[in-house]
Amino acid sequence: MAKPLHQCDVCKKTFSRGGNLATHKRIHTGDKPHHCDICGKSFSRASTLTTHKYIHTGEKPYRCDICGRLFSVDSSLTRHKRIHTGDKPYQCDICDKSFSDAGSLTAHKRFHTGEKPYQCDVCGKSFSQRGTLSTHMFIHTGEKKYHCDICGMLFSRRFHLTRHKLTHTGERLYSCDICGKSFSESSIIIKHKRVHTGEKPYHCDICGKSFSWGSTLTVHKRIHSGEKPYHCDICGKSFSASFGLTRHKRIHTGEKPYH
Repeated sequence: MAKPLHQCDVCKKTFSRGGNLATHKRIHTGDKPHHCDICGKSFSRASTLTTHKYIHTGEKPYRCDICGRLFSVDSSLTRHKRIHTGDKPYQCDICDKSFSDAGSLTAHKRFHTGEKPYQCDVCGKSFSQRGTLSTHMFIHTGEKKYHCDICGMLFSRRFHLTRHKLTHTGERLYSCDICGKSFSESSIIIKHKRVHTGEKPYHCDICGKSFSWGSTLTVHKRIHSGEKPYHCDICGKSFSASFGLTRHKRIHTGEKPYH
């Protein structure tokens, strides 16, 4: 005989156990009865509280059986293991690009929608990704906490330091299977391959023109908006792209880099 199902009277979702229904209903009520006795943060599930407490204790009970890396949350381990397997189960329904985690897909789709939910509370500039906003904030704070132990250069992001260190080692991990050219970052080889494939995944929602790189689309859109964020500190003239300002400043300096 089939077990009776327990149905949520708000969204009609069904559960085989009454306890699971009670936990589910907290999504609708906002009830968070499980409190962290260290920082006071509240959670709707006891299991989520348990995982949260690892932040305070530093405990990382989940171990990758391939590389040995440790994680405090089992979902982080699952996501990490896709680096080894190459599994990318989350696919964009607009351009068919695939991702290893849902968060990366959500962030990617903002390139298509133009959504920029993260706003700088200093200058008001908006960004599609939280990490980009964090990096942008260093412009205002001047903070550079990542230090190269070889040359002493400082960086605002760990990723930039990691990339910089490859200039010392000369290491180039990613090779193009079409022309053989090597690159130090996977993101750069992905962009490079568009030279061969002609792929242009970035589309202007105003005129429909397509581009191989997101940065080129950003500069192009300033044609429509009239935005010129790069200002000459000598004469005050403004430009829509940084290279335009660089070229212009040679008028003042007399520099002639191309002989």
